[in-house]
Amino acid sequence: MKKLNSIHYLVLIFCTGLFACKKTIDLYPQSNLNTGTYYSNLEEMKAGLSGVYNGLQRSMANEWQFTELRSDNSKQGSPGSTASTNRDLSDLDMFTPSTSHQALYSYWLATYNNIRNANIVLQRLGVSYDPASSAIAFGSIDIPISEIDRKQVAGEALFIRAYHYFNLVRLFGGVFLVYEPISPAQAKTMSRASVADIYKLIEADLKAASGSMNNLKFGQIPAADKGRATSWAAKGLLGKVYLTLNRKADAITQLQDLITNSGYSLQPTYASVFSTSNEVNSEILFTVRYKSGGLGLGSHFGNTFAPLGSGSAIINGDGDGLNYPTNDLDTATNGDTRKATLIGVYGTGTAAKLYVKKFLAPVTLVDDGESDWPVLRYSDILLMMAEAQGYSQSSLDLINSVRARSGLTNHTMSTITNVAQFEQALSHERRIEFAFENQRWFDLMRFNTTLTTITAVQTMKDHFADEYFNHYRLYVAPAPTLAELYTNVSINNRLLLPIPQREIDTNTQLVIEQNAGY
Repeated sequence: MKKLNSIHYLVLIFCTGLFACKKTIDLYPQSNLNTGTYYSNLEEMKAGLSGVYNGLQRSMANEWQFTELRSDNSKQGSPGSTASTNRDLSDLDMFTPSTSHQALYSYWLATYNNIRNANIVLQRLGVSYDPASSAIAFGSIDIPISEIDRKQVAGEALFIRAYHYFNLVRLFGGVFLVYEPISPAQAKTMSRASVADIYKLIEADLKAASGSMNNLKFGQIPAADKGRATSWAAKGLLGKVYLTLNRKADAITQLQDLITNSGYSLQPTYASVFSTSNEVNSEILFTVRYKSGGLGLGSHFGNTFAPLGSGSAIINGDGDGLNYPTNDLDTATNGDTRKATLIGVYGTGTAAKLYVKKFLAPVTLVDDGESDWPVLRYSDILLMMAEAQGYSQSSLDLINSVRARSGLTNHTMSTITNVAQFEQALSHERRIEFAFENQRWFDLMRFNTTLTTITAVQTMKDHFADEYFNHYRLYVAPAPTLAELYTNVSINNRLLLPIPQREIDTNTQLVIEQNAGY
């Protein structure tokens, strides 16, 4: 846990706010900061908050490996490769990651570093969390800042902290609950918190965030403020938290408020949601932002996901081929206009390769793309509402509203006649709509409790069976058998990732429990 306490972030100010529509960036040098004295006015608090936003990129860099790759959407592109990068991806894909897996540790470290950044901002704003009452409090401060500005900045930091913990608890289970800046010595006395206690903090953060930030309708948000977290983003994420906890009535309250009052809406076409000329549009409640131009803020996903050996045919600088769509997903999108945005094909005949198109945009420099990464979209709100309500005409109407731009026919009570068919239709719609956005694995895990006919284990067994002949049997010796793949995904708690071994080995004060199955 010692690594949690290093200060090494670069604060980035985007236009007059954080992420204005043109994403013009000024670099603000932050060497040798003293966090006890630096945050002394609104400008400095916003600079610190910019660092928290920028920190989202670091954890996002590896997140697809734990969500899309471990789902039925993606597979590692070179099954016969002996390269360590490909083998590490294969281990994740087959549910056999080492407890020393480097990408896992990188993600863990980046996430906790940014939680620390958020905690510093919140501490200077007098914001504290009481685990006994599970409440957020705003104490007195000596910074010359209006209460409106104070709560807006704090609300954004609370939202990002909650977002990080929501991802951590869904990927790892109980993790370390760090809600204020701590010393290395304090970190070594901290055991893993329970899942329930992690969710108490998440709920408290999002409730406080939704009550603190602006709740302007989408069309009223100033251009300079687009890209910041809002009250609506907090309510949307809280709705997802409640749905994950199977608190469907609470989820409906949050989601209905957003549907009725937020001013957000679906884009007319699926492609327009992801267009780099239409960023932070009416469908984007929250997104991790990227900026090309050699500033160190560009997206690497275009090059990472483009097919290996494609030269400059797909993207300048070639692709790494690390995240390929599955054949099943390719088939599932036939006849769906969203496919043109989701999946591309490079080559012909038996040499043809599928690749992820969603985050592809022309780049001048390798790994320096412009495409943002959506975290929460309005279509997600609509489909979550359908999931929370369950099988009904109203829920089918919500699904149909998302399907309307896909070129597919509407579902009706005469074509979807029971709960099982409804749940399959909902799962399919979410799978296609949010393909490659790091949603699928979280959806499958949530379906274990919110739906009655779909489970993560069975979905993955079906995936392994579909892909075995053309993919998994081609792995370098010893290639897994299909039975071994079935066993891997069925092992107790293997649906969770292992706690990084370095966290266990470097703590000389406590014995940190590893997740079962590792």
